[in-house]
Amino acid sequence: MPQPHIDVRYVANLARLELSDAEIATFQPQLDAILGHVATLSQLDVDAIEPSAHAGLVFGRMRADVPLPSLPLAAVLQNAPDQSQGQIRVPKVVADA
Repeated sequence: MPQPHIDVRYVANLARLELSDAEIATFQPQLDAILGHVATLSQLDVDAIEPSAHAGLVFGRMRADVPLPSLPLAAVLQNAPDQSQGQIRVPKVVADA
């Protein structure tokens, strides 16, 4: 299988990048090496490998759903700067339409 080749000038144009000739001379061998590695990987036999979402095992994804202890209303309201009828009052933040 021949090694694929992508022109750096073409990719830079698609990405709207302006590259100098020195940059193109630097990036072209790098891009060819990356494509060569991809070609090597595509030749591997992976039929016996089961697909997975993660390379390793994932632990502790979610914490246990434990309710927090309920606080009495008086304890909640004691630090509120403005309160009325057992509720916290806040300033109006939406202007009249």
